[in-house]
Amino acid sequence: MSLITETNQQYYQGAQGFRGDNAKLDFKTTFDTDLVLGSFDPNNINYALNNFKLYTSSTGLPGSYSEYITTFTVVDNAVTFPVAPATGLYIVVQLKKLDGGLYGSTEAEKAYGQIVEDNYGSYSYITLNDAIDNFMVGYVGDGKLIQTAKKSDVLFFAKRGLQEFSYDTLKSIKSAELTIPASLTLALPQDYVNYVRASWIDQLGVKHIIYPTNNLTISPYYTQIQDEKGVPTQDNFGSDIEGTSITQERWHTGDARDFLIDDSGLGGINEFSFNFNQNGEFIGFRDFGRLYGLEPQLANINGYFNLNEREGKMSFSSHLVDRLIVLEYISDGLAYDSDTRIPKMAEEALYAHILHAIISTRANQPEYIVQRLKKERYAKLRNAKIRLSNIKLDEISQVMRGKSKWIKH
Repeated sequence: MSLITETNQQYYQGAQGFRGDNAKLDFKTTFDTDLVLGSFDPNNINYALNNFKLYTSSTGLPGSYSEYITTFTVVDNAVTFPVAPATGLYIVVQLKKLDGGLYGSTEAEKAYGQIVEDNYGSYSYITLNDAIDNFMVGYVGDGKLIQTAKKSDVLFFAKRGLQEFSYDTLKSIKSAELTIPASLTLALPQDYVNYVRASWIDQLGVKHIIYPTNNLTISPYYTQIQDEKGVPTQDNFGSDIEGTSITQERWHTGDARDFLIDDSGLGGINEFSFNFNQNGEFIGFRDFGRLYGLEPQLANINGYFNLNEREGKMSFSSHLVDRLIVLEYISDGLAYDSDTRIPKMAEEALYAHILHAIISTRANQPEYIVQRLKKERYAKLRNAKIRLSNIKLDEISQVMRGKSKWIKH
């Protein structure tokens, strides 16, 4: 039996059609996505929870479909009408699309959303539930290494494996398009684990990488209020009183040009290397790294970002205000249902991980079997990394063409 269950219309358009026969009340859809019905009534607040719209037409001609907003129910992906639709009536279930459904005759009737797009490319993955079911069939039972296993145990180790794989093996990098507000701080995404890179986007859509501050500044974890003797003060409940960070305030209000390398091309000690206040007093060096030569970690004109772990925020240098940025970050693959998918290229590695995890945590297991499974897990994980690295010879050749150039010092 083939693995593809949706028709082309279901996959690309998110639509499935039926015909009424004046007898049948329910029509079962076969989407890979489950139907969600909040309410059939557009005036009901739960109507916005629907991930589809229902359309009918007596002729089936383009532009003749109108949204069906009379009573109907959905149970187990089957749409049930209170009265059997007339013979020959065209019925279409349309999942929501970013550009709207095809069957509404007005803009208000079109099914706007991203349900269809979420399913694109899904054939290259299997769901976590399918992986667990496959493991129970292939690795658990009489005559197999694991005689019995609780499905809850398999689920636990599968989730742990998915988390570990997400950090350095799976395609778990997400990206968020954000605008830096006047406060120069952004809350970290809800499923954030670690950052990959941050970039600001220019008018041509080209990204410019923003680097971490490293040794330039820091976000203090504690910011206690102190008395005149420097002793932290407490409130009525005996807890330290926290204030706002002066370090971060200076970082936000300072002129970013005072520590960014510009493109003047000047080097060494020069009049542009010194920074003076309004009274003409020397207060430090401008353009870090020029006094004794270029410092690579500070050779940056794109700006800086800093992580505030205590507040769960990112802080940016002042000249990035109102910039459009893209934050690329790592999630653990378990935050949302749509995340819990395993690339088919890493499926065998996940099975090897679960098998080793179960055997190694059981009592009285021969050590040679545990070590053998550990080696198999390592080998299959390595194979998965190579497969998912997506290395293309043509792309490598294109990069290496520039490596024969002489570098002049």
